Amino acid sequence: MTSEPSSGRDHGATAPTGAPAAPRVRLAPWPADGAALLRRLNSPRMTAYLGGPESAQRLVDRHRRYRDLSGPGRMYAIVLLPTGDVAGSIGFWEQAGQNGPVYETGWGVLPEFQGRGIAVAAARAVIDAARAEGRHRALHAFPAVCHAASNAVCRRAGFTLRGECTVEYPKGHALRAHDWRFDLGAAPPALPAREAGPG
Repeated sequence: MTSEPSSGRDHGATAPTGAPAAPRVRLAPWPADGAALLRRLNSPRMTAYLGGPESAQRLVDRHRRYRDLSGPGRMYAIVLLPTGDVAGSIGFWEQAGQNGPVYETGWGVLPEFQGRGIAVAAARAVIDAARAEGRHRALHAFPAVCHAASNAVCRRAGFTLRGECTVEYPKGHALRAHDWRFDLGAAPPALPAREAGPG
C-alpha cells in the first residue's frame, strides 16, 4: 500500500541562531491543476540539462501519468510552508536496477524559489515517502554530471555518489549522469542546519 507524507508533517532543518531559517515544505499529491505547473517547469532554463522543453502533447500525457500514478511511487507538488506557495515538483517511481527494481527520484524547483534549500528539504521528504512505501531498499537520483546544483542537492540530502553512468531521459536522449544512491534501510540521518547553496 502506498504511503504518503502526512499533511501535518513538514520537512526542514533547524538553523543556528543568526542563520537564515531552513525552509519547510509539504509534499502534496499531484494536483488536478498540475498541468499549469508542468508548463512552468518546461521552460528552456528548467530543461537545459534534460534535452530541452517537451511538446504540449507530451506535457498533457505527463500530467495524466502523474495523476494516475498510485504505486509503486507517487508524484507530488512541493508546497512551501507556511505560505502555501507551490515551489516545484518531486516524486519517486520504480525503475529497473542492476540487481533488481529500485526507486528513482527527480525534482524541479521553479526559478524564483531556487537557492533557498527547498529542493534539499523536498528530497528529504521524498526519502521518507519512499521508505514508508517499503518496496525497495534503494532510492537513486541521476542528475546530469554537469548540473552542479542538482548534484549538490543529492549530497546535502544524504545520498552517496556511486559514479557516472548513461541514462535515457527523455526517451531517445542519452544523458551522462551521476548515480546517487540513498539506502532506505538505514536509520534516518540527523538533519544538518541549513547551509547556503543550491536547492
